[in-house]
Amino acid sequence: MIEVTNIRIPLARYGTTEAEHARALRREVAHVCHVGAADVRDLELRRQSFDARHPERIVVVATVRCSLAREDAEGRACSTPGGRVRRPAPAAYAFPSPIGSRGEARPVVVGAGCAGLFCALALAEAGLAPLLVERGRDATRRTEDVRRFERTGILDSESNVQFGLGGAGTFSDGKLATGTKSPAHRTILETFVACGASPQVLYDAHPHVGSDVLPRVVEAIRARIEGLGGEVALGWRLTGIEAEGGHVRCVVLEGEDGAGMMRERRERASHVALACGHSARDVYEMLDRMGVALERKPFAMGVRIEHLQADIDRALWGPNAGNPVLGAAPYKLACHLRDGRGVFSFCMCPGGRVMAAASEPGGVVTNGASDEARDGKNANAGLLVGIDPADVEGEGALAGIELQRACERRAFAAGGGGFVAPAQLVGDFLQGTASSAAGRVEPTYPRGVAWGELDGILPGFVIEAMRAAIPVLGRRLKGFDAADAVLTGVETRSSSSVRIVRDAELQSPSLRGLYPAGEGAGYAGGIMSAATDGLRVADAIVSDVREHA
Repeated sequence: MIEVTNIRIPLARYGTTEAEHARALRREVAHVCHVGAADVRDLELRRQSFDARHPERIVVVATVRCSLAREDAEGRACSTPGGRVRRPAPAAYAFPSPIGSRGEARPVVVGAGCAGLFCALALAEAGLAPLLVERGRDATRRTEDVRRFERTGILDSESNVQFGLGGAGTFSDGKLATGTKSPAHRTILETFVACGASPQVLYDAHPHVGSDVLPRVVEAIRARIEGLGGEVALGWRLTGIEAEGGHVRCVVLEGEDGAGMMRERRERASHVALACGHSARDVYEMLDRMGVALERKPFAMGVRIEHLQADIDRALWGPNAGNPVLGAAPYKLACHLRDGRGVFSFCMCPGGRVMAAASEPGGVVTNGASDEARDGKNANAGLLVGIDPADVEGEGALAGIELQRACERRAFAAGGGGFVAPAQLVGDFLQGTASSAAGRVEPTYPRGVAWGELDGILPGFVIEAMRAAIPVLGRRLKGFDAADAVLTGVETRSSSSVRIVRDAELQSPSLRGLYPAGEGAGYAGGIMSAATDGLRVADAIVSDVREHA
């Protein structure tokens, strides 16, 4: 088996079907390895991206694995100059093997987002029969709750875009791209595919699952955890953690019984993975009261920006826009202003829609989503401004949360209630004038928008940074600063403003046995990094259980 990298094929020669792609790749591998095309066997596409620096002549860039008919031919190919052919490295991550004893109590995982799901899955693979606790509902009922909120404005504060099986990632396109590197990434991707995601995520340079597919994927992961002996308890909210001698001894949960009455559940535990997500503000407040070490961290806030997807396609793909191999064009933009403040796009959703992502009454929150096909009329992305802890007034680790909440409430008031969102056209925003109607781009936010001004809703430095950055980003992506692009506010939940401190053993230094995990704890920034962090925490728990078994 060999791996061949940096295979470059002009888009026009790549074809449009998988069979045509395979033939084109086989020809290039044969050329690089100096063998006949018939000698290239067991071809597997490992990575595919597009070099679109010259849109009129886009090039497919690929990495493949294959075998050659003769073993000596593989050896010769690996010795060719340039280092493009090599023996593939063995898989470096595997779920932990089962252990004989799980200790005095099963581990508890709080939060069923990607960090919590993969942490619980790894613990279940290790034979520890974890309890996975999630305050929201299963994916089917949660989807119904989200759709009802979109139609009626009736918010279920425990089952929404933020809370429920799969976490916030379930309704945000399911992007699996990451700027981090980890040997666990391939295992995570393979798990998604085994649970129903498209095999394309295994090789696409910008993989995504799709908001229409993710609910059944996370249900399949849940079933796998339960099949390995774990328990998934939905509709249970963490309300307390009890300790003895500085070590976790019990978690206190609150949930609703079949008659609609609230009841308490106590679960003995010496290992608690806290992967609650950064919208679980009540959990931060509980930890703060307990004296668990928390600290401020950088975060970002801004708005959603929408363009016609066809305009983005033309800007990035040029005359190749519409080619089915390319699909809807994604973008990723960033700039640093003269004062050093960063402004960047976040969670770009090609062919997607803006989501109503509130989890608290009286506050408007936006997010973005795309279905697997990415065939919507609009493109949207978060347009965010970096915020340092020093930018936030107030005392204590939770001051950033209060700033987020204040902006969400101002957005609610500016929309006139009912979770209607404030919106402004880019041209009007740059000129400092109020908007009164849409242009070519019709906003997709489901609760409707109230046209006006965004000034006064977000901090002044955030508004001014966006105003300065949009023309700069427009020079990098033609049309990004189009006058009729739509800004919808506010985007406040892109990342946590708080970090739950942990040490080299991944435990809280102030409460042993508490393992903060994932994006909400301040240790991840998306689905892949959250899942990876969940696996790290699971490995740490397994190691501790083995040591004390």
